[in-house]
Amino acid sequence: MKWIVGILAVVGALIAVVVIVGMSLPQNHTATRTARLSQPPDRVWEMVTNVTAYPTWRKGVTAVEPLPPHDDNIMWRETSGGDKLTFEAVTSERPSHFVAKISDRGLPFGGSWDYRIAPDGAGSRLTITENGEVYNPVFRFVSRYVMGHTATIDKYLTDIAARLGDTYVPASG
Repeated sequence: MKWIVGILAVVGALIAVVVIVGMSLPQNHTATRTARLSQPPDRVWEMVTNVTAYPTWRKGVTAVEPLPPHDDNIMWRETSGGDKLTFEAVTSERPSHFVAKISDRGLPFGGSWDYRIAPDGAGSRLTITENGEVYNPVFRFVSRYVMGHTATIDKYLTDIAARLGDTYVPASG
């Protein structure tokens, strides 16, 4: 019986530490990654902005449903791992700048992705900046210390590079 109480005490202490550390972390974060791609900016632009084609090259994205526009901005719902997220393109400046924000309310997180495409020799540089918000302290802890703020960006850049015949290796740290 003592060992059960001991295990419960340890689990309770770990949960308390996660919550306390999560509460001490800022709600907002910014994470940026850049990939060098062999394709010109127009080709990269088409990949980034053709959201209905995401399931053909983004691993984990199983469906994209176009939605009616909001304030003339395109909107779509992505299905990934059983989860559905609604996005709105709030900036679309061909061929160099695209910003998509999560438009769902009531989630434990939110924010936007800012895509910058620049010429780089015969190819391009794609820089993605995540301006994230994590409202729940437990999710903040997980986002910061378990997943890392750049995990989703790194996955996206790995997938787009592979689709374009390139390789993206995430930076460590």
